[in-house]
Amino acid sequence: MIRRGLLFSILVLAVLLTFSCGQQQDVGSLTKKLEELTEKVNDLSSKVDELTEKVNAISKEEMKVAEKPAKKLKAGFVYVGPVGDYGWSHAHDVGRKFAESQLPWFESVFIESVAESDSSRIIDRFVQDEKVDVVFTTSFGYMDDTIKAGQKYPDKKFMHCSGFKQLPNVGTYFADLYQTYYLNGLMAGALTKTDKIGYVGAFPIPEVIRHINAFALGIKAVNPKAEVHVKWIYAWYGPDKAREAAEALIAEGCDNLAFTEDTPAVIEVGQEHTEKGRQIYTYSHYSPMQQYGKDSVVSGQLVDWGVMYVKILQDMYNGTWKNHDEWWLIAEKAVILGGSFDDTINPKFEGDLKMKMFETADFGKISAYDLVVKRYEQMQKGTEAFDPFTGPINDNTGKLQIKEGQRASKGDLLSIMYYVDGVVGSIPK
Repeated sequence: MIRRGLLFSILVLAVLLTFSCGQQQDVGSLTKKLEELTEKVNDLSSKVDELTEKVNAISKEEMKVAEKPAKKLKAGFVYVGPVGDYGWSHAHDVGRKFAESQLPWFESVFIESVAESDSSRIIDRFVQDEKVDVVFTTSFGYMDDTIKAGQKYPDKKFMHCSGFKQLPNVGTYFADLYQTYYLNGLMAGALTKTDKIGYVGAFPIPEVIRHINAFALGIKAVNPKAEVHVKWIYAWYGPDKAREAAEALIAEGCDNLAFTEDTPAVIEVGQEHTEKGRQIYTYSHYSPMQQYGKDSVVSGQLVDWGVMYVKILQDMYNGTWKNHDEWWLIAEKAVILGGSFDDTINPKFEGDLKMKMFETADFGKISAYDLVVKRYEQMQKGTEAFDPFTGPINDNTGKLQIKEGQRASKGDLLSIMYYVDGVVGSIPK
């Protein structure tokens, strides 16, 4: 070893120096001492070599630890429609991709167009074959199967979108649109010329009823004479049914159309009629659809699922996740007013909305355009600043449902199953 030779050379040099200084010592004695010192040097050198080997071994282990890849979190997403629907499932998939772009430790798989009756099989596939850590089920009808899966796989986590049932390992989440529906109602009530406004509904469940009612409350705030007419298609993804319902509502005199269905079919119908000379106003739903109705889309309700998915996944990764309900509104920046992400209100209709003037209790005389802007600003601050479901609110039979000055609770909104005043007809049983 080099160290050993170096130490020996030092010893020899020391001996030579002793002689050169004229000190008379016995050669045999010096030799013996040199041999003793050499043994000590050899012993020390061996120990140095042992320590060096141990240090090198520790360094290698540290390198292995440093090279070890970070823990991954894998999620499976169950979609009720195709990702190309440009509505609900499309918006969720955009959110999934955003989460992957923001979280280096996150990976995901998805299956689209899963019938609500088939969700249990798909969840099993994700857990057993894909070895996911968490499953996101993104349709109301997946609720019971999600709960069963939570019981079946207690070591996995589940998040159900739009539901209300929970377990220690099953949470719920939703970006609710009722505030933006109210704002769109303000615009619809101001723009209508027939006082008949249509709504194409997917299923008569609390989520959709809540949105219809919020839309109607916005309409009534500026136009008490206007009525909302609803047609049910019993499908989340049903472009042909949605188109048929839209045509029927237009034939009945409706000149504004909102909807809950996962394609731009209603908007396309509105654009077609507008191009033929009959202005039909429409509103984007979940995804930006203004491109399908550049002369028809006034505004809409958009969702940024990405910000919510990043928050939920980060909590799971950090070990801070809880199974409570994540229910985000405009204030949480999950819900956005607009026909597209670029236009809160389509510039084509800004002039018409600015010409429509209304008297309000808190702002006095104000244009429809400015009223929408101010209410939107209030909603960005939270429900305490302004909430559409603040009484007095009657149902369409005249019964008082929310007392004056009272604001509907979250529980009230999640279970609402009555039409407010201004909505025609009754909810199908």
